[in-house]
Amino acid sequence: MGEPQVFELLSDSEIEAVHNAALAVLSETGVFIDHPRALEHLAGCGAEVDAASGRVRIPPRLVKEALAACPSSFILYDREGREALRLGAREVHFATSSCAVRCQEGTAARPSRAEDLVRLTRVADALPEIDLVSTQVVADEAPKELADSYRLYLVLRNSPKPVVTGAFSEEGLWDMKALLDAVTGGRTEDRPCAVFDVCPSPPLKWTAISAANIMDAASAGLPVEFVSMPMPGAATPVTLAGSVVVHTAETLSGIVLAQTVRPGTRVVWGGAPVGFDMRHGTAPLSAVEATMITVAYAQMGRHYGLPTHTYAGLSDSKLVDAQAGLETALSGTVAALARIDIIAGAGALDFVGTQSLEKLVVDAEVCGLIRRLLRGIEVSPDTLARDLITALGPGGDYLAQAHTRRWFRTELHLPGPVIDRLDRKAWEEQGRTDILARARERVEAILKNDPRAPDPDRAAELDRAMRRVMDTRGCPSLPFVGAAEG
Repeated sequence: MGEPQVFELLSDSEIEAVHNAALAVLSETGVFIDHPRALEHLAGCGAEVDAASGRVRIPPRLVKEALAACPSSFILYDREGREALRLGAREVHFATSSCAVRCQEGTAARPSRAEDLVRLTRVADALPEIDLVSTQVVADEAPKELADSYRLYLVLRNSPKPVVTGAFSEEGLWDMKALLDAVTGGRTEDRPCAVFDVCPSPPLKWTAISAANIMDAASAGLPVEFVSMPMPGAATPVTLAGSVVVHTAETLSGIVLAQTVRPGTRVVWGGAPVGFDMRHGTAPLSAVEATMITVAYAQMGRHYGLPTHTYAGLSDSKLVDAQAGLETALSGTVAALARIDIIAGAGALDFVGTQSLEKLVVDAEVCGLIRRLLRGIEVSPDTLARDLITALGPGGDYLAQAHTRRWFRTELHLPGPVIDRLDRKAWEEQGRTDILARARERVEAILKNDPRAPDPDRAAELDRAMRRVMDTRGCPSLPFVGAAEG
């Protein structure tokens, strides 16, 4: 196989045009930052800062220096400190969606709770197609000041896979850093097992929390994933190119802030573009225009030599139905063909507001099919099979051949039990199940197994760290799902 083909929508000259437009936006229009510490810091670095209005104009020199300081790739580790994956190598990795406020089983959705996050984490952990586990839903029991750290605690307690997460407050980031230090034995900085999402508020604004999170994550050595959210016609220009310019300017401004705090901060060029359906006032992430923006901004990220991320492989449907299947498969396949490093969205429904256990296992099958597509066709003397074709001739039987036994597991992707490949008679004999029923069976089978908890020493240290966070934030109790209460 040759070099992997990358699906692209922008020419080299168009990439340069977007880059120049974004630099002009940053230097002439600027961005709004609602944080005095960030304003003072950027002023000291040479940006033009109007402290009264919060407007920051960033010269091209600062952008160039910040990009030069970014690592082009970096490794994420698992909870136990083992190398898990490399970002920036054009290798596609799939992640669950994050931060949903509802959990759905079957057709009923309700506010998400701690037990839902535990179950979702355990299912995601058991699916080999899922590479990263996010803090998928909001644990409704947790008070606001503990919402971010408690979710991270539950994920770390139930899966060793790398984590995609994010803080909801300035203090929350440091609480989460303490949990990561506890479970990694203090090796969070040199062997990171989590990447922190930070989102600008479109267009061209950074809230106090997001600006502080960028600066604090950089100073703490935590990888930062910038998740700009273009919304054509509502929060960004209705033209797709204009939306890519805003995305580029927002992300570059975040990179400048991170790299001026600590040069060499590990960053990911991410995003969560949406469409804007003016008929209903909704923001579909599965809109084809959102997927096109994804492909274009991923080209910008590669142009700057950075790892990339997007939200794709998800659906805006409210059910695990045909719409969910077509939207998930289309956006996930296009994002993968664009060779985006992290594709987040597995399990997501309803504008990423709902996470579904059944959809998660269906989406894992989609990820498996996409992975097979990305592997392409191997062309070699053995795979061309010229001698075998000659030996068997017309009407030859290939089933019993050693060549078939040697190659079929490599060449043919065999999906799991969620996908129906029975003939009709066998399908009828086995109960005429649909994909939702088969997915439910798969979920139940996974949850019968024990979770992959940390070893006893790591688990005890993680529990103690969570207790310290609770004491600091004045929270006497929380459901320690799957953990010791004492």
